[in-house]
Amino acid sequence: MQTSSDRHEYPAHWEADVVLRDGGTARIRPITVDDAERLVSFYEQVSDESKYYRFFAPYPRLSAKDVHRFTHHDFVDRVGLAAAVGDDFIGTVRYDRIGAGGRPATGAEADEAEVAFLVQDAHQGRGVASALLEHIAAVARERGIRRFAAEVLPANTKMIKVFTDAGYRQKRSFEDGVVRLEFDLEPTDRSLAVQYAREQRAEARSVQRLLAPGAVAVIGTGRAPGGVGRSILDNIRDGGFTGRLYAVNGALPEGRKELDGVPAFRSVRDIDGPVDLAVVAVPAERVPEVVAECGEHDVQGLVVISAGYAESGPEGRERQRALVRQARSHGMRIIGPNSFGVINTSPEVRLNASLAPDMPRAGRIGLFAQSGAIGVALLSRLHRRGGGVTGVTGLSTFVSSGNRADVSGNDVLQYWYEDADTDVALMYLESIGNPRKFTRLARRTAAAKPLVVVQGARHGAGPRGHTVRATQLPHATVSALLRQAGVIRVDTITELVDAGLLLARQPLPAGPRVAILGNSESLGLLTYDACLAEGLRPHPPQDLTTAASAADFHAALSRALADDSSDAVVVTAIPSVGEGSDGDAALAEALRSAAAEQPTKPVLVVHVELGGLAEALSAATSTAPQPGASGPAPKTGGTRTGERADPRTGADEGAEADGKGTPGPVPPPEGAHPIPAYPAAERAVRALAQAVAYGQWRRDAADPGKVPEYEDIDERGAAALIKGLLARGQGLTLTTDATCELLAAYGVHVHRALPAPTPDAAPAAARALGYPVALKATAPHLRHRADLGGVRLDLADEEQLRRAYAELTELFGSPEELRPVVQRMAPRGVDTVVRAVIDPAAGAVLSFGLAGAASQLLGDMAHRLIPVTDRDATSLVRSIRTAPLLFGWRGSAPVDTPALEELMLRVSRLVHDHPEVVAVTLEPVVVAPHGISVLGASVRLAPPPARDDQGPRTLPPTY
Repeated sequence: MQTSSDRHEYPAHWEADVVLRDGGTARIRPITVDDAERLVSFYEQVSDESKYYRFFAPYPRLSAKDVHRFTHHDFVDRVGLAAAVGDDFIGTVRYDRIGAGGRPATGAEADEAEVAFLVQDAHQGRGVASALLEHIAAVARERGIRRFAAEVLPANTKMIKVFTDAGYRQKRSFEDGVVRLEFDLEPTDRSLAVQYAREQRAEARSVQRLLAPGAVAVIGTGRAPGGVGRSILDNIRDGGFTGRLYAVNGALPEGRKELDGVPAFRSVRDIDGPVDLAVVAVPAERVPEVVAECGEHDVQGLVVISAGYAESGPEGRERQRALVRQARSHGMRIIGPNSFGVINTSPEVRLNASLAPDMPRAGRIGLFAQSGAIGVALLSRLHRRGGGVTGVTGLSTFVSSGNRADVSGNDVLQYWYEDADTDVALMYLESIGNPRKFTRLARRTAAAKPLVVVQGARHGAGPRGHTVRATQLPHATVSALLRQAGVIRVDTITELVDAGLLLARQPLPAGPRVAILGNSESLGLLTYDACLAEGLRPHPPQDLTTAASAADFHAALSRALADDSSDAVVVTAIPSVGEGSDGDAALAEALRSAAAEQPTKPVLVVHVELGGLAEALSAATSTAPQPGASGPAPKTGGTRTGERADPRTGADEGAEADGKGTPGPVPPPEGAHPIPAYPAAERAVRALAQAVAYGQWRRDAADPGKVPEYEDIDERGAAALIKGLLARGQGLTLTTDATCELLAAYGVHVHRALPAPTPDAAPAAARALGYPVALKATAPHLRHRADLGGVRLDLADEEQLRRAYAELTELFGSPEELRPVVQRMAPRGVDTVVRAVIDPAAGAVLSFGLAGAASQLLGDMAHRLIPVTDRDATSLVRSIRTAPLLFGWRGSAPVDTPALEELMLRVSRLVHDHPEVVAVTLEPVVVAPHGISVLGASVRLAPPPARDDQGPRTLPPTY
């Protein structure tokens, strides 16, 4: 692309793809001299009224002078951006830097600019102007502009609303018949909230268009049965899709109009009517042609089943990038490539556009998988009867993202957040493209509904098909941050299903107290031990003996549920000899009826896999796949035949539910909670423990705490110091003096340590500090390693100090190698370490643990995202396994944890206020019964990394 010859090169980093309010996409980019014809064409399609609002007078066409002005920019004082779909502009925005009196100005001294928009009438209401405002504001801040001014006619209410709804601090005046708006461009809490809300609505709508289409075309359907495309066509048809369905095959013979009763065409362009979703199952080399045809036909979105992309190597990766660029140029979003497909069980949609041969029963669980193979396994485990956890609910939606080149787990979370059909979200992730955004979305989602995540590829690189930024954080840290956001983190897909089924149909426990009852003493004891191992508080098991009847179980469960000293009940059951299915059914009914009488506490069953108790418990809500012939036929060419399935059973009215002469199951009473059954005590208790922890998080999230203000913090002084230090280089580790000065600006005071390069320098340092002192070796291999003997403590006089100096040099080498320092003794206490680091992907993280080799070996560190609230700091101190050492373990004196929490809050503030501070380490921090002592500190500065979570809305780049 040709660039302007004025003052700056073309700013390619300003280019971005965005999702608009209706779920479509557009590309925002700078306007250049090459856009003259494009700009004229755009202006010709704008109504006279919109032109009048823009120029305050009739302005039918742009003059040559206008075109030159609107296409020649210096990208500093004069900037123009356009929103484009394909090669066509649909909206523009520009700013001109102004000085005193509103006159054109240049240079950083003038920090105000005048801004103006123009959006094609056909695209007004899609959120184009709002997206352009976010991006032009980010550009202006980058160029040193702090304030925008805009003049708008009072009748132009749409544009006034764009400005007033943006959330910036602003003032309004009215003069000479014109409304003048002025607003600061610094992001505020309200402007970020507005931006996030718009982002959520747009991304949720973009996913909804993919999951609830009115018309679907399967491109690549074979003429004979079999093959990927034909299988998906059959699955959509047999699943009872309620919309219009088309088959597309470029090799269809002339005159052939149907494939198995589905209207068939040689190209999507030949379809007479709109197509909302295209499922693409052609070889990768043919996909660009298909995407172009879909774009010409205004298809809204694509599910690309085709393989041969980034998972196949560098050539495939470039093919994948080109695919995304091409689709976005037409305003389409993509699931895939290399996807297993999508499913929506809503009775209004009934879409099975996947390779799963059977339509799952409708239910309340949303399922997202980045792996097709794992998606198959999860669907199977959720839907089968017997052999593991018995299914007690069905699916709302399923998305297999494949290489997730475009639509990702973040987008699906945005959809699930407001989806009334989804109560629980289950996700299998192999990579997280934007951890900072995922954490933000997960926290908001988890506050409304449970989110359970299992992460694959934890100990190595992610799949080749996924292009993500690398994180420097270990997996344990990422897991801790996800838990802080309310995510229920599990390790296996078995645990994912176990937790999901419990959370989908049982209430959250109010606490960790567990009642255990059953007819097997041994199974009860195993459950009791499992509860203790998971940190729950079980009551002694109640043994009903093997002679217990269904009535005995009912009475015992009713008593346990009515007991205020229990928050959940685990029922253990072994089959009675000789009773068979009748006994299982009676026991299941007894448990269901007792639970229905007290529906506020969760009930779980641990059963021995003999007999049919699990099947009996789930009989009314089985998630076994529905028979393929039970659903209604799809609409073909706008008409549909067949009867609608009974939404309770998935079977046609009057038909047999399983197709084999067995009557369909009867739904449970209104408000009843189907009881999940587990084949092992450990699995049931682990799922319960995860529900307990999540319930506690929900209660805590209602009052997240606050970030304290400290009057002694000198934010401006710290900023000036950082600016001066960074002027010396791009990144540097501060000297001891600079570290102490910077930390002191935030109320963190480090004990002085004086160098002792000679035997005589050590006593001189001690006299300056005052006895008693400590002598420490600070060489890298001995630093913070008291266990290696490089530290001598409580040296009361010069004689002891000289003796210690001689011992260290004799054991470890010359003073040049040891780098000894002398430090005044601090009060005795517990040695801890506080660290903060800015990870390029996850953001700023605060970590805490005890100092020493043992804690490092065990990885006993706790982590929180910055900024840390007072509640976060309190929980951080208590999150490590060795926390009892801080609270008087085995008769020791409790230490001053409030002072420790304040220290962490101050470090959090420092890193949050100054993103140039990319790493802080305080080690050791001695926490005494009264007060703390910071004995060592290091700080690293670097230019602040980009904060994509605070910038304008944008889709991940394709380059």
